[in-house]
Amino acid sequence: MAEGNRAVAADGERDPVARIDELREQIRYHNERYHTLDAPEIPDADFDALFRELRTLEELHPDLVTPDSPTVLVGGAGNATFAEVAHRVPMMSLDNAMDEAELRAWGDRLVRQLGADTAASLGFVCELKIDGLAISARYEGGRLVQAATRGNGKVGEDVTANVATIAVMPRSLPKALAKGVAKGAAPPSVIEVRGEVYLAVSAFGALNAAQIAAGRPAYVNPRNTAAGSLRQKDAVATANRNLSFWSYQLGEIEGGPSFTTHHETLELLDQLGFPVNPNAKVVASLDEVYAFCRHWQEHRHDLDYEIDGVVVKVDDLARRRELGVTSRAPRWAIAYKFPPEERTTVLRAIEVSVGRTGRATPFAVLEPVFVGGSTVGMATLHNQDQVRAKDVRPGDTVIVRKAGDVIPEVVGPVLSDRPADRPAWEFPTDCPVCRSRLVRPEGEADHRCLNEVCPARVAGAIEHFASRGGLDIEGFGEQRVQLFQSLGFLHDVADIFALPVDKLRELEGFGETSIANLLAAIETSKSRPLANLLVGLSIRHLGPSGAEALAAHFGHIDPMMAATAEEIGAIEGVGPVIARSVAEWFANDANRQIIEKLRAAGVNMVGPDRPRAPQVLAGKAVVVTGTLVNYNREEIEAAIKERGGKAPGSVSKKTFALVVGESPGASKRTKAEELGVPILDEVGFENLLTTGELP
Repeated sequence: MAEGNRAVAADGERDPVARIDELREQIRYHNERYHTLDAPEIPDADFDALFRELRTLEELHPDLVTPDSPTVLVGGAGNATFAEVAHRVPMMSLDNAMDEAELRAWGDRLVRQLGADTAASLGFVCELKIDGLAISARYEGGRLVQAATRGNGKVGEDVTANVATIAVMPRSLPKALAKGVAKGAAPPSVIEVRGEVYLAVSAFGALNAAQIAAGRPAYVNPRNTAAGSLRQKDAVATANRNLSFWSYQLGEIEGGPSFTTHHETLELLDQLGFPVNPNAKVVASLDEVYAFCRHWQEHRHDLDYEIDGVVVKVDDLARRRELGVTSRAPRWAIAYKFPPEERTTVLRAIEVSVGRTGRATPFAVLEPVFVGGSTVGMATLHNQDQVRAKDVRPGDTVIVRKAGDVIPEVVGPVLSDRPADRPAWEFPTDCPVCRSRLVRPEGEADHRCLNEVCPARVAGAIEHFASRGGLDIEGFGEQRVQLFQSLGFLHDVADIFALPVDKLRELEGFGETSIANLLAAIETSKSRPLANLLVGLSIRHLGPSGAEALAAHFGHIDPMMAATAEEIGAIEGVGPVIARSVAEWFANDANRQIIEKLRAAGVNMVGPDRPRAPQVLAGKAVVVTGTLVNYNREEIEAAIKERGGKAPGSVSKKTFALVVGESPGASKRTKAEELGVPILDEVGFENLLTTGELP
């Protein structure tokens, strides 16, 4: 095709030849960034979208497929730092399924190739898709002799010395199998173990904490850090990164027991001392496969390692041979990809919001993008230092991350898309709401508006006061607060209890029923516990646990108001920072006036009665994971605290017991098992509440 005809086809649409060439160039570039340089510029989901578009175009125009197309090849070129290793058995890639329909389409292809009767009896193994770096470790005569990255699937990089530093990777194999159907048999004389090197989330956090403490920039994510760690020239540097490994497949194998199923090979790997992910599961149907995928999509953040999907494999090895492979992927396996938690979009602007404490927080205004299961149009940028460290600028193409229920955040820019003359963003000097000077206190990361009557601060304080953690006033959310504030009804939190009912009747959308419901909710809020009132007052540093400690100790707000910082700081669970903040808040005349207005309105200021339940859990920390039949989350926490115990959200060496209900978080149970923390069911929990003793 002549060059002049490549840009636009006759019907006005983009010529497929030009688009295919463009996609191949982009994919090769990003493959090099990912596989060779360990410095990807775009999220996996954006790369997958490019790859899928290319594959679709090639399917529509098979005459345009070339032997060097990325849809034919696997991975990318290796790093010249390491010697090349030819894989005796290729390390292939996997085709992807992005939803249930594509997963079932894969199942339909199995039926067409194997026949309906054979396909109906197929079993599958579901394995978590670890977000790490694929390697193959070769053992001869029971000893590790070579380890290599996947590379392009045929040739990888020799990383033997670095892999040998991974604590969970066996240096040598047992002389005989200690368990299983082949108990007593010798291990294979040659065995290649395929798996994923990864960096645990906890290890990544510790590594970044050390980086920041040393004044060095933090690493971006565990996957890239793991890949970079494995490619260190100095194996000692790799050893200091605390890498981990999950094994999931065999490559070349000579001798040893024979197998008929994939799950038997996983059992062999376990018997030989290789880590095998405990969440792998054998299932009998695609319905069960999808249920497995759905479960782990919901619970992916319960784990101490990152996953981005589920790998589904036909279990029967004979059927695998019958199904065969394509040029780059086996037909007997597929990767079900979770909704992306990172995508790229355009950063339209950086603006600053002011909260109830005066904290000025920069945030990104984005071109809306679907990420983490929802459409995101704004994302946090935390503070001035974070904006500077990430170096994001209005107009940039940026990577946005949204993981589970976590607030969306901007990870960083795609620098290759940025013009050289785009200016850096500067933090404003004045409050965007009241125009007061923004101040950054010495030693703090945040700027603050110190104007206590700043409309943004007042609105935030009132919203917080009425929120669930405060007095929990139903129907008193952000929009109503801003409406009432704009009409002059609200100047502080106490004004909630003096709303002008006659003026409410004049407002559009406020009928008698809605007004009655709002007033009833306000009246109900007056009887909330003293601890809720303290939280609602927006006293800096004071959270729910500290508020409960204050309410229980003083029993009333009056002695609390008269107490010194030293007296407050002597209370268990209240440190000197909280104590000083509480004492300073109550010493402020404007705040004391608010208390008096609340008192006059009839708001409860009396603390709880002394505990009536026996203090059998005094000083003991009890963690609960999963769902219990007879208790909801609030009742569980209350039952523990009423007996003098603590109910933290995570397991540590100080945990007295872990209670496990239905659908528990795997990471908490794993941590408890590692630390030797006793694990109880609901019956054991109820016995613990009664006796304070373990069964």
